[in-house]
Amino acid sequence: MEISNSVALVTGANRGIGREFVAELLKRGAAKIYVAARDTASLKELLREGDSRLVALPLDVTDPDQVAAAAAIAADITLLVNNAGYAAFEGAIAAPNMDDARREMEVNYFGTLSLTRAFAPVLAKTGGGALLNMLSMLALVSLPMAATYSASKSASLSLTRSLRAELGAQGTQVVGVLAVQTETSMGTKLPEPRMTPQEVVTDALDAIQAGTNHEIVAGNQTRAIHEAFVADPKGLQAKMSTRLPQRT
Repeated sequence: MEISNSVALVTGANRGIGREFVAELLKRGAAKIYVAARDTASLKELLREGDSRLVALPLDVTDPDQVAAAAAIAADITLLVNNAGYAAFEGAIAAPNMDDARREMEVNYFGTLSLTRAFAPVLAKTGGGALLNMLSMLALVSLPMAATYSASKSASLSLTRSLRAELGAQGTQVVGVLAVQTETSMGTKLPEPRMTPQEVVTDALDAIQAGTNHEIVAGNQTRAIHEAFVADPKGLQAKMSTRLPQRT
């Protein structure tokens, strides 16, 4: 789809990759961007320059009422960017309890599903449009030190593929973005080197504009890891499996 003159909604728009999505969409001529965050006060810096194309939207993707309200307000979107995410970086057994694991599934999987269900009819009415889901290379390779996050992203990858099949009939393009550690507040918990958010977002939006309708591998660092995975998936998993959670 063409991004110029599009109307987008970006979840988790207040920082990191979400904020970079907003900046790049503006550069590419989006007509309007709903910038969504749980706390709209966190959008203050983003909105400081007063660009009339930006519309603040309070949205907790785990809250059904807020999701429904967002779909009613942003009833003109042509591009939905499911970027909001949560990572505790804990082991499946080493974690003190399952609270963070449940939160990761609620945000990363159920949040993506909820938003997509709410906005699928909107995209259908506006001509099909596009859906972009921020995934992770950890959807393909599990990292024990982020065990339950890996599981949530794996679930989201499977969901993305099913959504692509279901939404194909209404002409909605569905792109899943696989990326490794990125220089964000979340990504700093993972080892260097880290990619920049711009690397990830540029490749993701290039894919949208090119009409891509499958998963893409964003950034040179991700591509190197993905090549290793394709060449020897068991070997890469064995290497990743040595990165165990720190026990206290």
